Amino acid sequence: MIVDLSNITDEANLVKRCQNNDPNAQKILYNMYVADMMILCLRYIPNKEDAKERLMDGFLNCFSNMKQFNYQGTGSIKAWLKKIMINQCLMHLRKRKPFAAGRQETDLYEDRQTTEDVLSHLSAKEILQVLHTLPDGYRTVFNLYVFDEMTHREIGVLLDITENTSKSQLHRAKALLREKIILMG
Repeated sequence: MIVDLSNITDEANLVKRCQNNDPNAQKILYNMYVADMMILCLRYIPNKEDAKERLMDGFLNCFSNMKQFNYQGTGSIKAWLKKIMINQCLMHLRKRKPFAAGRQETDLYEDRQTTEDVLSHLSAKEILQVLHTLPDGYRTVFNLYVFDEMTHREIGVLLDITENTSKSQLHRAKALLREKIILMG
């Protein structure tokens, strides 16, 4: 059985070149991931110009700190970029206002399957449009839980809110999404 290692080698080589500040490698890396990272930024920040700024800040942060990146195989650079972009977006949102909103509730846990069922008939563009209508806190928790697959404990630590506040905001985000989707129908 022949194993194709060219992709692994190419990505590892690209990372090394970026770590050596090779502008051509940086351009290749940027072009490889700019579309995915822009979509990620837009999930968190509805304003396109603000999302573009976070995207640019994220890539600058990536290239400035590339020497600290430890390549761990195919996909590790994309995962690292994703973390950087999420952090850029969260820093932007934190400047605007805190994430905790409303009262804290317990026992509001719903599994990911419910959300996936509600969203399954919508296009990515429609989902993004509906997500943009959510308040920042709801949208942020929803993104972290559903798309970025974080636990409520991880979300709580990241956003400096309680686990129950994360659950409550997710529940409210889902309820608002359902209402808005019904109105779209």
